[in-house]
Amino acid sequence: MIFLVVAVVILAAAALLEIGNMKRLHPILRFMRHALSTPWHVRRHFSPQALRRIEAAIANSERLHAGEMRFVVEAGLHPMDIIWKKTPRRRALELFGQLNIWDTEHNNGVLIYLLLADRDVEIVADRGIHRLVRDDGWESICHHMEQQFRQGAFEEGVVSGIAEIGALLSQHFPTQNEQRNELSNRPVVL
Repeated sequence: MIFLVVAVVILAAAALLEIGNMKRLHPILRFMRHALSTPWHVRRHFSPQALRRIEAAIANSERLHAGEMRFVVEAGLHPMDIIWKKTPRRRALELFGQLNIWDTEHNNGVLIYLLLADRDVEIVADRGIHRLVRDDGWESICHHMEQQFRQGAFEEGVVSGIAEIGALLSQHFPTQNEQRNELSNRPVVL
């Protein structure tokens, strides 16, 4: 019981200490937030039905362009990752490689990564689309998504991010005669 009270106090303090867009927390507070993040936190924000709707949104978007999208949501990082100060960006880059998003025919794969414990969303784009959109375009989409997340609209935030990314991919990589789905549209829950 005492552990639970201490954990609640620490998480409340952590929420008060968030600074700017980077949401930098004291290392101990960040460690506690990640240690207490569980798959339940993902299910709380993303029901199986919501994940199916996100999968459908990706599939519908990919009908309009030749790009590929993946969505990954993770409750929290492994304790050793926190000790070694792994950032959400670095984790997103790891997943970009592990999920082979970099290996699309036109180098136009895009990863949307949401780390719930850090309340951070990262977009990693392959070089084919990144050279056309640049960092400020991706940061703008992340900002719009985070605004919706702050209001508790997690599914809506992801779907709107998919729509914005889809619009950019449609502009730069319009649909080809042959529609190929190189990557799974199914969201990844970690």
